[in-house]
Amino acid sequence: MAFSWKTLAFGLLLVALIGASRLAGYYHTQLTETRSSLTKVNRELKLAKDDIADMQKRQRDVAALDAKYTQELEDAKANINQLERDVVAGKRRLQLNARCGKDSATSTTSMDDANSARLTDAAERDYFTLRERIETSRNMITGLQDYVKTQCLQ
Repeated sequence: MAFSWKTLAFGLLLVALIGASRLAGYYHTQLTETRSSLTKVNRELKLAKDDIADMQKRQRDVAALDAKYTQELEDAKANINQLERDVVAGKRRLQLNARCGKDSATSTTSMDDANSARLTDAAERDYFTLRERIETSRNMITGLQDYVKTQCLQ
């Protein structure tokens, strides 16, 4: 039996070709798995970015709602304070729980001897406190309703 270099070279070439084929298959599988993993990560990243953008939009919307109703509440309080100043200055009148004081300068009683009707001090304070609380409650309720409509029911 004679030793043939051609057969040996052909065998070595065949072994190298099979090794290269398996190595190429291994790297192809790794590349496919990496691409699949990268696609999944990119999809999750896009979802995370979308969620962040949605949360930022909601935060801006909530801040706008808060600013709107805070301003309305401040306006209502300013209106109530102005009304209170007007009542104290005599520009406006309130007609509830009033009392008529008797003028002490006259000694005879008649229909004309009483001072003009005015609120008791406690009733006047309570009136403005109640108005402020009503406005505060109304603004808070309206703001919460808008928040639920725009943020929670989307």
